[in-house]
Amino acid sequence: MERFSDFAADDEKPLEGDKERIDNILNKEIVISAVKITSSKFKDHGDKCATVQFYEETNERKRIFFTGSGVIISMLEKYADKIPFITTVKKIDKYYTLS
Repeated sequence: MERFSDFAADDEKPLEGDKERIDNILNKEIVISAVKITSSKFKDHGDKCATVQFYEETNERKRIFFTGSGVIISMLEKYADKIPFITTVKKIDKYYTLS
């Protein structure tokens, strides 16, 4: 008899980690370890939402943040094949970006 985990291993699972506000990690170096981009529930904030799993090199406890930032989402889509990578979340005027 098969185990459920053998045939359901490819199903998308939620990313693990404690929730963190994006403003709490501004200007800190983090390691992005996984990303999940889905349709946004809040259409007035854009059509996509990203769940980003990350950790700080000094503390490998996994955490996640959510963002509807079009700039960050397009960067994550463009460089998805480079994950994991080190970056810093910056806020420039009214938008967030990675550097």
